Amino acid sequence: MKIMNKSEKKFIRLEKAKIRRKFWDVKKQEEMIDIMYKRLSGEIKAEVVEKKAKKVKVVQKQNQGKSKVKADAGKMKNKKKAK
Repeated sequence: MKIMNKSEKKFIRLEKAKIRRKFWDVKKQEEMIDIMYKRLSGEIKAEVVEKKAKKVKVVQKQNQGKSKVKADAGKMKNKKKAK
């Protein structure tokens, strides 16, 4: 593990305290602390980025269908106005 500076140590200490106050179950505390360390090391970041990319693609596909409908509706309105 890399050598941490004072601010990183303080951040970890405070986050651990928050976790311990939030969860009374010791196993859950240990699990959440492990997740925190993984996030800090960068292991989880790659997984989260991949999940977000998938969500963005799905939203884009949904928006493409909506934009076509809106564009068609706009054309119809313009045609009615032209008459």
